[in-house]
Amino acid sequence: MDLRPRVLENEFVRLEPMEERHREPLRPVADDEDIWTLMTLPGFGPHFDTWFDMMLAAQDRDQISHVVHRKSDGKVVGHSAYLLIAPAHQRVEIGWTFYAAEARRTAVNPACKLLLVGNAFDSGAQRVELKTGGKNLRSQGAMTKAGFVREGTWRSHLNTWRGERRDTVYFSVLPEEWPGVKAGLEARLSAFSRDAA
Repeated sequence: MDLRPRVLENEFVRLEPMEERHREPLRPVADDEDIWTLMTLPGFGPHFDTWFDMMLAAQDRDQISHVVHRKSDGKVVGHSAYLLIAPAHQRVEIGWTFYAAEARRTAVNPACKLLLVGNAFDSGAQRVELKTGGKNLRSQGAMTKAGFVREGTWRSHLNTWRGERRDTVYFSVLPEEWPGVKAGLEARLSAFSRDAA
């Protein structure tokens, strides 16, 4: 597996590998405490710079963070990353995903997943995994709707930054499952294209 930072884009979104120049455009998107409720670290308000610096530092290890631009207006509307990149095991996780409220339940998330998962498989991945908090029903619903396979729940898996114990629900997709998942994502995006026409 040879997963490298590069710009990914389609009709709906442009994902740029995170750089220092993205700090200020991303800051207002992250400034929503609700985004961070079930995460291990906060990234809103006074916590943003610490979180952003951590994401930048991880770019040199086993992570590729992406800043999400909406193509219709060029606005920065979110963040999503390849995490725990494991070339020896041909495995990668997609996570640290969040979007501005205005971009949720739009074409943005399926467009991002289409790019990120497709690029991972094109780069030699044999497994793409995603995880979310046990209480994050919106995220679980989106993953189920996209066709990712729900693998199970790791009970009392992580501490959130608020000190709560978090159950974590794991999803994945394998290369042989990708054509069906891809077709589903493309169908959803096609519906968004028709709605915009």
